[in-house]
Amino acid sequence: MQRWKQYGGLAGLFAAFLAAGYWGFTATGGALPWAKRSAQALQRGVQESGGALVDFGRGIVVAGPIRKGGMMLEFGGLVLLLVVLGVGMYVYVDRYGGFEDGDRQAR
Repeated sequence: MQRWKQYGGLAGLFAAFLAAGYWGFTATGGALPWAKRSAQALQRGVQESGGALVDFGRGIVVAGPIRKGGMMLEFGGLVLLLVVLGVGMYVYVDRYGGFEDGDRQAR
């Protein structure tokens, strides 16, 4: 495939997704609903407590819905899977020198 076709296809895809994102942003009212919710949450947090945003003294910081929904086992399994995958890829690339068979020359 020629380079201009690749870049043209990528630019077309980017433009399509940009247009879809802009349409979704305007169709849902833009940032206004999120700004109102964020302001309410911040004001409620300031009124109710005033503690630290992140408190490492309480242990691992996990989002409330995960902790309260009883999904800690699933969350821990997912974290463990990602750690094993990351370490495995690191060892593979270190041992075998990459994912490709031969050295490729840039054209």
